Amino acid sequence: MVGIGENETLRSPESWTVPQTLRQTIAKTKVSWARSKTIVIPDAVVARPPAPGGLRIAFLVYRGNPQCGGQGVYTRHLTRELVRLGHSVEVFSGAPWPELAEGVGFTPVSGLDLYRDPDPFRWPARREFHDLADVGEFGIMLSGGFGEPWAFARRVQLLLASRRADFDIIHDNQCLGQGVLALHREGWPLLETLHHPITVDRSIALDHATTFWQRYSTRRWFGFLRMQVRVVRHLSAVLTVSHNSKSDIHAQMGVALERLTVVPVGVDHNIFRPYDDVVKKLGRLMVTTSSDVPMKGLVPLLEALAKLRTERDIELVVIGRPKPEGRVAATIERLGLGDIVTTISGVSDEELARLYGEAQVAIVPSLYEGFSLPAIEAMSCAVPVVATTGGALPEVVGMSGETGLLVEPNNPDALVGAIRTLLDDPEMRARLGANARARVMSRFTWEVTAHGTVECYKSIMEGRALPDSVDFS
Repeated sequence: MVGIGENETLRSPESWTVPQTLRQTIAKTKVSWARSKTIVIPDAVVARPPAPGGLRIAFLVYRGNPQCGGQGVYTRHLTRELVRLGHSVEVFSGAPWPELAEGVGFTPVSGLDLYRDPDPFRWPARREFHDLADVGEFGIMLSGGFGEPWAFARRVQLLLASRRADFDIIHDNQCLGQGVLALHREGWPLLETLHHPITVDRSIALDHATTFWQRYSTRRWFGFLRMQVRVVRHLSAVLTVSHNSKSDIHAQMGVALERLTVVPVGVDHNIFRPYDDVVKKLGRLMVTTSSDVPMKGLVPLLEALAKLRTERDIELVVIGRPKPEGRVAATIERLGLGDIVTTISGVSDEELARLYGEAQVAIVPSLYEGFSLPAIEAMSCAVPVVATTGGALPEVVGMSGETGLLVEPNNPDALVGAIRTLLDDPEMRARLGANARARVMSRFTWEVTAHGTVECYKSIMEGRALPDSVDFS
């Protein structure tokens, strides 16, 4: 999913710092044994029946809340649009639970929720263990790994075993557990969404690891990648969100190009738009980030901010919640930026759009993105964007100087130059902002995403080859 403008609190799986030793893991989880509570499972919701000719879709997401990453945002908006098109959608999700539109069905897939706030890496009570999936998920965590994708896929495979007649197709949103492959081999028509290869996340995390234990812990945490690579290579239809991601998935995960198709994600233009009553704030910069990890490029941005503050009044609003012990918090303290950096989390989409409207410049400093919801959200608000050339960002933002400014990743001086250029040139800000909104409105809407996804469903069910990409713009 993906960094991402989903009002994130920096608690996505990619952001959790894995304890450096097994002893630390056990010590941390033992503390929470006494605090462990029975997980509250929401009620299931019956899906609206399909219109004549509509499809019955089982939509899988192992953690569905939009506060926890781009997968949750994708789930919320895509399923809403699919229902609007007359299809019936039932979402099977693990905790944290999704936020779904009226008419979208929901079946909770109960797990241990080991990484929940306020006690991530907790030690569950004995009464919470019910089956092999629970035992396996906990054991993987104790070893320093991330077991949610494996455990969720096993649970949902069992849930769907008796419901073959209820659905026409399964759509898995980047779980890629062994249970998903088992469903495919059982003959279920299945579409997989893979937003970008998580191999990139692992590589960047390893590049920034400075000790043996950091490298070891990183490799343990990303151990689920071996499973995901095995699974995705055997699936017949994989949807990704950019041509850059398609190329990288092919190169890094070994998925044949003919099994890959591109359907971009979208943004709600009715919410992410300019608001007449919102006033720009002089020197206000804004960044939205989904996780406190090196890949999101916050440290280079903070280094750029430290240089810019020597020449002008400036402030940065960070939508997210950096870890108190993380690199971002340490960098803010080291550079003495606490008085000009504000972190905000838990805001609604409209509040987020209004915050964008107050900013003179939005920044996407990521070292890599498979797409970038923050970029198109800012662009949809007609806010000029400074983004890097990492991953798919040029594909999303468009031509530098026309719909945004693009700079080299991990280069504070390049960020300084681009931000300075925009702050000093109100006419350029207005031109780039207007062009950016026009670009997003013509290319990146959830309706376009839904239509393209349905085309993929039909190709799979009719035994046709996937198109290279689906573009309704």
